[in-house]
Amino acid sequence: MLELIKTLCAPRGVTGDEKEIAALIADLAAPLADRVETDALGNVLAFKKGRSSEKTLMVDAHMDEVGILVNYITEEGFLKFTGVGVDARVLNGRRFLIGKDRIPAVAGTKPIHLQSLEERSIAPAMEKLYLDIGAKDAQEAKKYVKVGDTGIFDSEFICFGEGFIKGRALDNRVGCAVLLKVMEQQPEYDTWFVFSVLEESGGFGARTASLRIQPDLAIVVDTTTSADHIEKPEAAKASRLGEGAVVFLMEATTYYKPESVARVTEIANRAGVKWQYKTVTKGGLNSGSIQRTGRGCETVAIATPCRYLHSAACTIKLDDACETAALLHALLQSREL
Repeated sequence: MLELIKTLCAPRGVTGDEKEIAALIADLAAPLADRVETDALGNVLAFKKGRSSEKTLMVDAHMDEVGILVNYITEEGFLKFTGVGVDARVLNGRRFLIGKDRIPAVAGTKPIHLQSLEERSIAPAMEKLYLDIGAKDAQEAKKYVKVGDTGIFDSEFICFGEGFIKGRALDNRVGCAVLLKVMEQQPEYDTWFVFSVLEESGGFGARTASLRIQPDLAIVVDTTTSADHIEKPEAAKASRLGEGAVVFLMEATTYYKPESVARVTEIANRAGVKWQYKTVTKGGLNSGSIQRTGRGCETVAIATPCRYLHSAACTIKLDDACETAALLHALLQSREL
């Protein structure tokens, strides 16, 4: 699992620019599926025939990652940009790689020594930041980058501590790894494994895939917020690293049916899977897009807990990802879904 996650974290795949990661996933899924397709939006859809065709299941993991989009080049050769799923507060001083050639860049703003007391007291807004690629002017900058290029965090994939992993795109290449791992076994029911685009901009990829597949049940697999490193009331920690897969009760876009959640936890318990509830309902997944598409679809969601989401240093524990894979495997092998 570790090597698979590392492999999946290498390609670029900022929301709306997922071709590089999509190509890799299509190649990895091909020997595991009965057929693999890529739709008009760029979703990779892998179909696996089940032992029964009584139901059609859809399992979704988004493959896009947060990043930036270049939207202007100044006369001085600096790049202005907008965030794609990222908060300006985590960007100043960060290194980025821009475009398919991965041009090195550094995000900066007015030097702190020249800032007013008011400016020093708050994090710089996105419009106050710029990217420096070392160009002397706009003409030189345009030799290397163009408006519309996306940028990823320049962040190394690292294993540290006892089973911890740090990387820029763990949200949600971990979920993609879980799907690929589980695809090694035949499911009970006909199943579409969807590696979706555009999750970080509103779940549009999952919506179109769901409309096409018209599943009887959808399972969304993602990473989710953990604040277990902060001194808060237990319920406010959302989820904990080392406590296994996360099962959702609800979140910002979706109410999960109590009986659906109960089936998930019952199957998990019988399979001996370590799991936990998410205790905070903020944040959203592709579930809302899938649940309300077409005729509507019963939906459940599971995830791997992750610290520092939407940053250059997403952090998970490998054991939790393995428990998430074990839970998805148990669900897809069950006739009770």
